Amino acid sequence: MDGVSLTIDRGSVFGIVGHSGAGKSTLLRLVNYLEEPTSGSVLVDGQDLGALSERRRRAVRRSIGMVFQQFNLFRSRTVLGNVAYPLKLAGLGRAEARERAEEVLRFVGLEEYARRYPEQLSGGQRQRVGIARALATSPGVLLCDEATSALDPQTTQEVLALLKRVGGELGVTIVLITHEMEVVRGICDKVAVMEAGKVVETGGVYDVFARPRHPTTEAFVRSALQDLPEAATWDRLRARHGGRLVTVPVTENGAAGTRELSRLLREHAVDFTVAHAGVAEVQDRPLGSVTLELRGADEDIDAVLLHLASRTTVGAR
Repeated sequence: MDGVSLTIDRGSVFGIVGHSGAGKSTLLRLVNYLEEPTSGSVLVDGQDLGALSERRRRAVRRSIGMVFQQFNLFRSRTVLGNVAYPLKLAGLGRAEARERAEEVLRFVGLEEYARRYPEQLSGGQRQRVGIARALATSPGVLLCDEATSALDPQTTQEVLALLKRVGGELGVTIVLITHEMEVVRGICDKVAVMEAGKVVETGGVYDVFARPRHPTTEAFVRSALQDLPEAATWDRLRARHGGRLVTVPVTENGAAGTRELSRLLREHAVDFTVAHAGVAEVQDRPLGSVTLELRGADEDIDAVLLHLASRTTVGAR
């Protein structure tokens, strides 16, 4: 880690994204003090973990749940036994631990699987067991280390929907480590982008997606949105479309922007065809771009582009 400083709001879903080796998992281990920082401090709910005794630090760790990429379930224990295990470690009696374990299994939708063993479950079900186990002790913070990386896309969406419920209904603060910007787009409120042990960019998810400042961030955003044609695609578009190709960004004022563009094209007698489009929703707001083929007199097309360029970033090919 190199000068990393982050503040995570209570009840938020905070994503930390980066390529392998960027330092994401090390940062996560620092949060619950499984790894001790050589300088600086880690504060959880206002408590400096470095200033606490090991006994008090363990008590704070019990308020921090952990969800792993490979589930880390006990194969010899039933689903109910896996979820009840941390409760027994916390000193709860057998009946109380069972009651709480059944409660969180109902929350994740797996109460009917309580007597089954992990190998009898799908990957998505095993991850939901892992989430239930992490929630069993009623943590205030949930750390998710690549929690969806071993899952297929549909199951990933189901697990993300569950995590969203955890944050929304239980008020748990979620810190989510991932190398997939698509995961960040689907669930996070804020995001930090890491590279070589440093945080190179941080901010609200929509702002980071709409206006990435660092090349690493821009590459992650493009991989998630897939709104811009690749080089080979540009060659095919040029072969198919004889007019001028223009890429227009679509942002949160998408409807108003579309109306303005339509008005401009009509006023300047410029015809258009949609050559390529990629628009997604980020935090319930549209974001992406549309590539148009514009046909008309050069001076009319220039006038349209000049007007658009004064309001937004337009790319012409």
